[in-house]
Amino acid sequence: MIFSAGLGTRFKPWTDQHPKALALVNGKSLLQRNIEYLQQYGIRDVIVNVHHFADQIIEAVNKNKGWGSNVLISDESDVVLETGGGLLKAKELLTPGERFITCNVDILTDLDINQLIAFHEKHRPLISFGVTNRKTSRYLLLNEKGGLCGWRNVKTGEEKGPVIDWSKDDIKRNLLVEKAYSCVAVFEYDIFRWMPFTGKFSLMDAYLRLAKDHLILGYDHTGDRLVDVGKPESVAIAESLFP
Repeated sequence: MIFSAGLGTRFKPWTDQHPKALALVNGKSLLQRNIEYLQQYGIRDVIVNVHHFADQIIEAVNKNKGWGSNVLISDESDVVLETGGGLLKAKELLTPGERFITCNVDILTDLDINQLIAFHEKHRPLISFGVTNRKTSRYLLLNEKGGLCGWRNVKTGEEKGPVIDWSKDDIKRNLLVEKAYSCVAVFEYDIFRWMPFTGKFSLMDAYLRLAKDHLILGYDHTGDRLVDVGKPESVAIAESLFP
């Protein structure tokens, strides 16, 4: 599933008239690039959720015949549900019992999905996702085994997560490692048995709630190419990394 429903407020003025998913990097839209990225690993059944200028995304998918993939649309035109709510809504389009992968349309990376899946199969967590050492303002906090324990905003100092008591467990907190989330994740279908929220919510909040009782692991792929095409000025960076 490629999350493509966001409003793209950081990507104005483009997103005043278009969805961010159709922003171009070296002549190809972010959506096309992510579909082709998944194709490299034999993934050709893709769900795309839509909200902001949904008709433009649907038209592009139909016009280009899914860029060679079987693309299903999860329509959130009525209300944007964020990543967690969007995934929950798309459940009916997924194959029951089968694991699946999600990524964000505005992230370009060459993370090796085969290696991520091999990592997931070896350790058998509920969820595995890519992480790196790149700088950001919001970090995942992992223990020595890569298990998710919390989240930290280094700009505001906010910390959260159910695994430790943030007001008391200073030693435990200081042993945690900060990693940046890469937005490529492998899920066991059982995620839907344990999903802690309904309606509009982010996957990050779901991760943090689930981490108390389920194994959720970060797969470190530091060194791979990755760019968050969240702002217009990041297009030039993306174009230098992804010809």
